[in-house]
Amino acid sequence: MNLTVIDHPLARHYLTILRDENTQPEAFRSAARSLTYALVLEATKALPVDEVDVTTPMEQTTGHRIHDVVAIAVLRAGLGMLDAVLDMIPGCKVGFAGVQRDESTATPMEYYAKLPDLANATVLVLEPMLATGGSLSWAVEKAKSSGAKDITALCVVTAPEGVARMGEEHEDVPIIAAALDRDLNDKWYIQPGLGDMGDRLFGTL
Repeated sequence: MNLTVIDHPLARHYLTILRDENTQPEAFRSAARSLTYALVLEATKALPVDEVDVTTPMEQTTGHRIHDVVAIAVLRAGLGMLDAVLDMIPGCKVGFAGVQRDESTATPMEYYAKLPDLANATVLVLEPMLATGGSLSWAVEKAKSSGAKDITALCVVTAPEGVARMGEEHEDVPIIAAALDRDLNDKWYIQPGLGDMGDRLFGTL
């Protein structure tokens, strides 16, 4: 399986806030940001670094710097994870992949895509809800067609159906998530899930 579910008390704490139907948008956005920090740490454990010389107040030593990281936010819910990525990787370039789900068929429909150069970059695709896998698979394919070779997906909650689809269509892409939930309902929403993340982030319920 290409899925890693992080196991950390703080991740479980913030995920619970996100799941709670009484959490209001301001607190929801804050919890999403805090949870994303944990996802980014796990996703970047093998991030390539360059050795550099650095002079401390005491002496010269060897340090390390990262380079060429791109975050692709899948609109619109992926925006709830983006600030945390930029907090931790300020030099990160940002791309956007606009896709919405046809509610009658659950198939993704593209409406916008703007990506920087991905050829030599480590790419983090931010897709909080991995339900059927259609949107994430489409975004990953978009990144690959733009030259990306090193791609990791960051998700908040996942469903077995979406994880299986990603394993079939993009087995080379690891998924870092806070939870693997039970299943999808008849409207393709994750159960127990946390509802519509975009609506809850931006108060458009």
